[in-house]
Amino acid sequence: MILVTGGAGLLGHFLIEQLLEQGYRVKAIYNNTALADFKNPNLVAVQANILDVIALEEAMENVTEIYHCAGLVSFAPKDKARLYKVNVEGTANIVNAALHAGVKKIVHVSSVAALGRIREGEIITEKMNWSPATSNSKYGQSKYLGEMEIWRGVAEGLQAVVVNPVIILGPANWNDSSTKIFKSAYEEFAWFTDGTTGFVDVRDVASAMITLMQSNISNERFIVSAENVTYQEILNKIAKAFDKKPPYKKVTPLLAKMVWRWEALKSYFTGKAPLVTKETTKTAMAKVQFDNSKLLQFLPGFTYHSLDDTINYTCNILQQKVNKQ
Repeated sequence: MILVTGGAGLLGHFLIEQLLEQGYRVKAIYNNTALADFKNPNLVAVQANILDVIALEEAMENVTEIYHCAGLVSFAPKDKARLYKVNVEGTANIVNAALHAGVKKIVHVSSVAALGRIREGEIITEKMNWSPATSNSKYGQSKYLGEMEIWRGVAEGLQAVVVNPVIILGPANWNDSSTKIFKSAYEEFAWFTDGTTGFVDVRDVASAMITLMQSNISNERFIVSAENVTYQEILNKIAKAFDKKPPYKKVTPLLAKMVWRWEALKSYFTGKAPLVTKETTKTAMAKVQFDNSKLLQFLPGFTYHSLDDTINYTCNILQQKVNKQ
């Protein structure tokens, strides 16, 4: 029996789908959003919060392997406490319950934010870690501290692998998570930055996790990234796939500062989450390069989808959803 946390998320959904296709019995934890209907007798859906220790211990009965995908992604200042609660304390609860249940191995989903990704002119590798000087993100700090809980579990006898994905692209609710970038392009959002970062297909992240779980590899962390490209290039590719007008207005550093300050002020008076924050604007302006060679060295048969294939695949599915509305 395999346990997947965060089963209702983009990555959790595709991970469950691939595990079921390979004939595994899966127990999937979700919190507020119910799981998609897989209509598979090998799937057991369990509503539980990773902050609920008793519920976790019950969910881990007869479980031998865990994919820990659950986590909170937020760059809003008001969510600082929640980030630590979910990403650090929640991961500690998973580790403690896994050790108690005698789980053999865990694959933990971290983020490149835990590596300290604000390092212009320097290629980011798995040897790097979050620090105040290399990250402006409380989210990144919470993911780094979550990794520390995994390594604590390793010290206590748990086998574990950590994956650090870049921006994950795939079809999901485009009002949530990284899929928002597709909605922006579909609605012909005019603005772009010349920042650079890594992008990867959700199918590849799920496949890499399963392959790492099935291997003898343990106590390692891996950047999962297909290509490093600019945000402008990604938006242009998505706009082309949707047959929409590409962005044509460049965001300057001065404009970015004005926008996040305006959003902070508006959020203060309305109580609504800001569309952009100081953290997200700085990240979007940064030119970052990720080294994906370690995963390919450990898994020599592994290959990534091209970004063109990923974008066409995702846009086709999202367009079908729009047409049905």
